Amino acid sequence: MPDILPVLAEVVRSGFTEGRHRGSLVVLAADGSVTFALGDPEAPVFPRSANKPFQAAAVLRSGLELSGERLALAAASHSAEGFHLDLVRTMLAEHGLSTADLKCPASLPLDAEEAETFLAAGNTRTPLAMDCSGKHTAMLAACRANGWPLESYLDPDHPLQKLVRETLEEATGDPVAHTGVDGCGAPLMAVSLTGLARGYRALALSSAQSPEGRVVEAMRAHPAHVGGTRRHDTWLMRELPGAVSKMGAEAVQGIALPDGSALALKVEDGAERALGPVVARALATRMGVSSAVLDRLATVPILGGGVRVGEVRAAF
Repeated sequence: MPDILPVLAEVVRSGFTEGRHRGSLVVLAADGSVTFALGDPEAPVFPRSANKPFQAAAVLRSGLELSGERLALAAASHSAEGFHLDLVRTMLAEHGLSTADLKCPASLPLDAEEAETFLAAGNTRTPLAMDCSGKHTAMLAACRANGWPLESYLDPDHPLQKLVRETLEEATGDPVAHTGVDGCGAPLMAVSLTGLARGYRALALSSAQSPEGRVVEAMRAHPAHVGGTRRHDTWLMRELPGAVSKMGAEAVQGIALPDGSALALKVEDGAERALGPVVARALATRMGVSSAVLDRLATVPILGGGVRVGEVRAAF
């Protein structure tokens, strides 16, 4: 990896550049060839929740039947809006499970506005509100359906997690370089950004009957269940027909278009505020996408005294 990665985004306040976000990015053409790269996209990274479509595909590969909103929620980092929480509760009940079975930590809603509403209603932290609770519910349901242990469903050697690893390696073409623990407690498997882009290309081109194709169709059909009202994955999938998009914590992103062109990126310092501007610039200038949603993502306001005095913007 280069000693210093290139600048992907800059923070400008009152006409003065006060910060820079560095990282790596790779763009694949429809045929899978690399057409643009910055930084070191061959270095392993933890994709964080950008791995969720592959985890959801593994759940289907295990034999669990999920579709529609339920399958989209299995691949989600949801905002814990009311419809998200209601569906998690429903899915738990459908499979004879309860909140006590969830091993994800008790949390507040990921979305700041939802968190304020949640607390104002007298609620406290709960695993249900954790953005990964849909994924955990699906994993538990797969274990219940297969007679696998529930208590150890997050163990890397659990049959379900072995299936996740196989699914991820098959899609990305990368051997898992390292296994850690994600914020939700699930096994976290490192691949390269180029591998992640290949994985998203594979998702976009999967047959409709395959587990991967079924996950993608659910995400495309129900983008609000994958993110939420104020989340850029939802906006992109809603406004770019056929796109599949999933961000991950620490500023990771995977996106593929229906023709198989794809991108993956990682902001080195984990600043998620840089994701929208970098994604918008890459889609517009390196993948030929034209859409009003890119204008919406292209800058993030910097405030001073409650008014806009600058912005976070792409710098490549």
